[in-house]
Amino acid sequence: MVIFSVFSKTSTSFIIFNMASGTIYIFSAPSGAGKTSLIQALLRTPILHDTQVSISHTTRTKRPGENNAEHYYFVSTDTFRQMIKQDAFIEYVKVFDNYYGTSRKEIQNILSNGIDVFLDIDWQGAQQIRHKNIRTRSIFILPPSKDELNFRLRSRGQDSDEVIAKRMVQAIPEMMHYIEYDYLIVNENFDVALFDLQTIIYAERLRLGRQIMRYKPLITKLLAD
Repeated sequence: MVIFSVFSKTSTSFIIFNMASGTIYIFSAPSGAGKTSLIQALLRTPILHDTQVSISHTTRTKRPGENNAEHYYFVSTDTFRQMIKQDAFIEYVKVFDNYYGTSRKEIQNILSNGIDVFLDIDWQGAQQIRHKNIRTRSIFILPPSKDELNFRLRSRGQDSDEVIAKRMVQAIPEMMHYIEYDYLIVNENFDVALFDLQTIIYAERLRLGRQIMRYKPLITKLLAD
């Protein structure tokens, strides 16, 4: 069995991968591009039953309808900063005065069970993970236009005009980082974008390493003298 040990530059903690482990998929997009809705639709795809979204820790206030340990792990700023000191995150960022982070332990547990994990994070978190040489596949999602992005933000009914204005201003520098990703999806038509994402994951699962582990007994029999 081939094993990859990936060490953090800031600690002795590490994530172990083997050829049968799951894959980390990074999803990034400006707020309002439809990223979260697409991820939720992917999770409901029957053939992708062995996938799971990583639940991030955050210090922001819960929105109506959100539940702890379902949408986020909602923690205090002091708790989050203590977790940073303990190197509990494979990535974390501060956005609009709130912290967001991905638990190292949670990712390890998911991958060790051969499950693909989706990370809903921004470009800053994606850069942190790349700098640690953690094996991933990354996808950036763009809106079809700025007007449509603004419309979607307002249609959600979650944010004030002031917050929406901040998100629109921030969207341009966020979108400039699309070039750092493996795949690019434009979410103009939701069903088409979902099909494109499904295609990416299907193709990744057909990579040689994963197929060898999946069909090892068959391959052995086929190549036997």
